[in-house]
Amino acid sequence: MISNRVIWARTRDELVRAIEELGFPAELGEAIAKHLGSPKAMERMIAYLNNVKPKSEELVVDEMLAIRSEIDAWREKKASQQANARYNEILYYGLEGVDEE
Repeated sequence: MISNRVIWARTRDELVRAIEELGFPAELGEAIAKHLGSPKAMERMIAYLNNVKPKSEELVVDEMLAIRSEIDAWREKKASQQANARYNEILYYGLEGVDEE
């Protein structure tokens, strides 16, 4: 089984290579990989780079920020759903009927 670190490193290398193929510095790719944080997000960025082939660093960074924003919104939605489920448990069972986690 491949470890998460190996997957992350391979995906980062692929992202840096895609950035360099567009004529941008490798440091930009490394910074983007760091800010995106996950292989899945980096794969989305790679797909964007390969399909759109942006001409400026600003477009690359804008897409990175858009992907990051979507991820943050998804996490916030999931946290809200969990809080709502917990609240509904308390309403249904009362405070004594809810197990502490």
